[in-house]
Amino acid sequence: MRSDATADGSALSADVCVVGGGPGGRALALALTRLGLEVVLLEKRDPARGAGPAFRGESVSPDGVRLLAGLGVWERVRGAAHRVDRLEIQDAGRRVLDLRFADFPYRYRHPAELPQDTLLAALAEQTARQPGSCTVLEPATAVGLLVEGPAVTGVRARTPTGTVRVQAPLTVGADGRHSAVRRLCGLQERVRHRPLERDVVWLKLPFPADWDRRVYRVRIAGDSHGLFLPCTDGTVRVGLNISKGGLRALRAGGLGLLCARIGRLAPEAGEAARGSLRTWSDTALLDIFTAEVPRWSAPGVVLIGDAAHTLSPVLGQGVNHALADAVALAPLAAEALGRDRRARGRALHTALDLFQRRREPDVGRSRALQLRQERMFTLTAPAATALRRTVYRALDASPALRRRVLAPAYFPGRHPAVRREQPSTPSEVTSV
Repeated sequence: MRSDATADGSALSADVCVVGGGPGGRALALALTRLGLEVVLLEKRDPARGAGPAFRGESVSPDGVRLLAGLGVWERVRGAAHRVDRLEIQDAGRRVLDLRFADFPYRYRHPAELPQDTLLAALAEQTARQPGSCTVLEPATAVGLLVEGPAVTGVRARTPTGTVRVQAPLTVGADGRHSAVRRLCGLQERVRHRPLERDVVWLKLPFPADWDRRVYRVRIAGDSHGLFLPCTDGTVRVGLNISKGGLRALRAGGLGLLCARIGRLAPEAGEAARGSLRTWSDTALLDIFTAEVPRWSAPGVVLIGDAAHTLSPVLGQGVNHALADAVALAPLAAEALGRDRRARGRALHTALDLFQRRREPDVGRSRALQLRQERMFTLTAPAATALRRTVYRALDASPALRRRVLAPAYFPGRHPAVRREQPSTPSEVTSV
């Protein structure tokens, strides 16, 4: 990487500029440096302020675990992760689905809860060990793109010490559901934005004493539902659905109304809420929508993760698809960037198109499953809710049906492996 001083600030050059230091951006930086490339990563969050909200972004699907293992990171974080064995859905107080992840025929078949700051630190530490190099600027906010002819050639970023220009033949927008790169390069204009019927209030509560800590719980009562997810810090992370734009009405009813809503779904958690919630600052609101970007790339720039395909929080797929994007993009980008300057532009165009074609089917299957779940969760008519329970009970009764419906989301692109009742290596004993 080269660093120079210019009249309007400093300048850096690299093979790739990654905008966004979340799991997708960090994983991409690692995958690229493993291939010997030079990377500049821009992260707008100030490290002095911590890792940001702790209410979400901690769930890693079985396929996410597999990808982290392939990047050499899983062994570094496994001790901090909390394995989940089951997914349980209760509707109107009765269990209608009890999904055991051990029943799937894959080596990595359990999801895990993992603090995001732990994951990001491990990705950064592993990146520092690679043959390539990664320069991280944080806090740094992308405020413009550098352009030469039709192609993006880098990023102009604002930092506490002034403006930095990062020259790179490839810029990657890994900057989330409200991506600045997507807006700056013109890919925002054709986004298909679909608001869903609800928002989610996230909060953490003391873990109920009689609950199994290795279970994801979904509780449904009428048109209300909540997610109850075990956390590595011993608490339970609660995602309570509310009507779209309904936070003002909920807050008008006070914390007592919030606790009552939680208690209707899970009396044990309702008691914990009444004993621990003191202020609305103990909660966070997540606006629920999906966004489909018809084209994930333009000359010299590509989007990954939520910037390219925003998903809902059902099944915790955002982090996992960002990791999958990073792993898929890195070898294609490295091969194209290895071409001589004259051939590089065409090679990058071909590589970025191929990247989207390879990744779009898996993302589409997860989105379709999520949207079906969202519709089922919001059913209210007696006949519709009875049908919902029938569907879940059918899944519960049929392992083949569970694999057909759920494997595309939890294990995209995977093939069943021979199961071992007694794992043959220490890593397989605790691998998830």
